[in-house]
Amino acid sequence: MAKVMEGLYYSESHEYVRVDGEYGYVGITDYAQHALGNVVYVDMPEVDDEVEAGSEFGAVESVKAASDLISPVSGTVVEVNEALEDKPELVNEDAFANWIIKVEMSDKGELDQLMDAPAYEEFCKE
Repeated sequence: MAKVMEGLYYSESHEYVRVDGEYGYVGITDYAQHALGNVVYVDMPEVDDEVEAGSEFGAVESVKAASDLISPVSGTVVEVNEALEDKPELVNEDAFANWIIKVEMSDKGELDQLMDAPAYEEFCKE
């Protein structure tokens, strides 16, 4: 069973957001990294790129498949996790510790459209 962390927001496309003030750390869930298998590449946007909730911002490639990354929130990318450029497998080791982008959120109200941990656990069982 995939790990789900309390206190995060989850999307139906299996991304999470960890909120810290005006910032959201976006990554893929443990469920997603299990489904993908061994991650070999993470395609990330550039710092200062705008992301929109529900729109693609990059991709994760594994030995089995490639999967688009869909941003759960809108805003400006203020940081990318550069460690993933050299070691994309960090996502497999701990998906929640190894976020992909840090976004300065433009509308925190969008978080209300996302699932909390118990709802996401139910969603993953379906």
